[in-house]
Amino acid sequence: MHHTSHSPDAEIDGDVYVSPRYLAGTIGIGDPALDPLRALGWDLHHDELANAFLTAPDHTVCLGFLPEGPDEGLWRINAYDNPFDPPAWGVCFNDSCPTEFVTAFTTALAHAYQQGPSTFLAKPDTNDPELNAFNAIAPLVNRGWKIEYPRWGVLALHAPDGLATLEYTTDSLDPQAELTTREARWHLWAGTSIDRPAWYATASTDTPVALVKAVTECVSDPAPLPRWRQDTHSYVRDLATLTPILPPVPTPLDVQRTAAATRRPAAAAAAATSVPRWSTTSRTTYPRPRR
Repeated sequence: MHHTSHSPDAEIDGDVYVSPRYLAGTIGIGDPALDPLRALGWDLHHDELANAFLTAPDHTVCLGFLPEGPDEGLWRINAYDNPFDPPAWGVCFNDSCPTEFVTAFTTALAHAYQQGPSTFLAKPDTNDPELNAFNAIAPLVNRGWKIEYPRWGVLALHAPDGLATLEYTTDSLDPQAELTTREARWHLWAGTSIDRPAWYATASTDTPVALVKAVTECVSDPAPLPRWRQDTHSYVRDLATLTPILPPVPTPLDVQRTAAATRRPAAAAAAATSVPRWSTTSRTTYPRPRR
């Protein structure tokens, strides 16, 4: 399991912290983002290519985890007013997006689903959609992201270092294109080029603002994300700052317990032919699933 907590009792899955966190990448497994919805009893099934699908009991929401999908959209989540109608809204995270951002979305979705259709199918206020959208933009503004109007009909917010951007389109859009391309109401990406982003995520017009806000809050969180240095796909090389994760400093109680555990009677010590020595800084390497 992958943890992002800085609690001293939490096991950290990594040997470096990546900052800013939007310059991290995928951890390569889907479980952390699937778990919030699986906990609600959603049906999990796979196709012949091992793509995974989670479906709500009433079939109003479907999540696809698509490592063998037709394009780079690794995560696709669609919601439906009616299971036989086109999606009411759709969200996509590509195959290099930090898994924590997807988990933030699915966690918020799980909460919204429990509240009912009036929450997880809540449409933006059509009288003043831009004012409504500000609820999702506010976390970025409060954390120093800068507002810009790069072209007609687009409001953009740039991270302080310029290496992540959220674009909100105010013009009308093709509903079908929003679900299948990056021409969506919300477009979040990282890197130095919008044409070749390190990762991206999109959300269509009627995606509940509360769900979008869950992502913007997570993306702009100043806390770094843990990764393994050797997994170079899990961060943006040459742009991300990597800080070694140091082993925790032992407390006086830890020292006392260690001393008690290693204390041996003199006779036993004399009879011993060798004493194993273990490094507290070494770690056993286990194979981690990769996509």
